[in-house]
Amino acid sequence: MKNIIYALAILFSLNVVAQEGSDRTDRKERREMTKEFMQNLTPKEIATLHTKKLTLALDLSDSQQTQVLALQTKVATERKAKMEAYKAKKEKVEKPTQEERYKMMNEHLDAKIAHKKSMKQILSDEQYLRWEKMQARKAKGKKKRKGKRKKQE
Repeated sequence: MKNIIYALAILFSLNVVAQEGSDRTDRKERREMTKEFMQNLTPKEIATLHTKKLTLALDLSDSQQTQVLALQTKVATERKAKMEAYKAKKEKVEKPTQEERYKMMNEHLDAKIAHKKSMKQILSDEQYLRWEKMQARKAKGKKKRKGKRKKQE
């Protein structure tokens, strides 16, 4: 009798583990499809989608929407240009030097600071606090995913 119970417990646990693995692959495939979809969009389309998401989350007024759209368009075009330059450099298999990496990181942080200041001017105090919380959650999620990738390698 004990052997039957042990066998059923093992089969049940294997079934549960097998189902969890397929769920992870589905999420991974969806994430890859979304990433590919977003890469094929123009900067204007990306900015429009991001502005609409912020409008839903922060209840933006019409004037705020136009200001955020302009800001997001600027950010998206800069990001697209930097991605193209990075891809071109990657194809040449050139690794950046220590100074170039420092310069890139410094420029990235300066851009983040400027974006944050612009958002602070556009949004009300309450909206800005909610936006900062959204950014913090987003960064926390990226750190988690980055840690999982390191463990897999």
